[in-house]
Amino acid sequence: MNHALNITRDDLPSLLLVDDDLTFCKVLKSALEKRGYQVSVAHSVEIARPLAEQNPPEFAVVDLKMQGASGLSLVEYLHSLDPNTRIVMLTGYAAISTAIEAIKLGATHYLAKPANADEIVAAFAHVADSNTNIETTLPLIENLEWAHIQRVLHEHSDNISATARALNMHRRTLQRKLNKPPLR
Repeated sequence: MNHALNITRDDLPSLLLVDDDLTFCKVLKSALEKRGYQVSVAHSVEIARPLAEQNPPEFAVVDLKMQGASGLSLVEYLHSLDPNTRIVMLTGYAAISTAIEAIKLGATHYLAKPANADEIVAAFAHVADSNTNIETTLPLIENLEWAHIQRVLHEHSDNISATARALNMHRRTLQRKLNKPPLR
């Protein structure tokens, strides 16, 4: 006779996902639920704080830059609620200084977007300490440049000419850079 284990939603580890990108949250929430997490979603630090206070999560995925308060303030807040919370900081604009700050405030790991669910789950197992070489977890300089270009392009409503002027770059050079996807 085969007895299946009855695992309820309450038995799953809790995970708080905080990002202002609605589509990204929907996709990542589904992927993390398939990997055995009970996922709550917030689209700002201000919405995430009361959720975390009501039910401190065992795991958290926090975007760095959102409307309102920075994700760094949420990392610090989550760590103050429960120092054992495993927090992964995500960002599209990776920099060594913010990675170091995130780790100091209590993040377990720091990942540059795009990060998939498997990379995030692996990052939860990462042990951050003072000997951690953060530089090895950051993207290549070409990827940082590409991310910066994407941000400026978005700020200029995808206008190539306006973006090229803002970056002090020839329009054709910008187009070549945009046609070359970032390295993984």
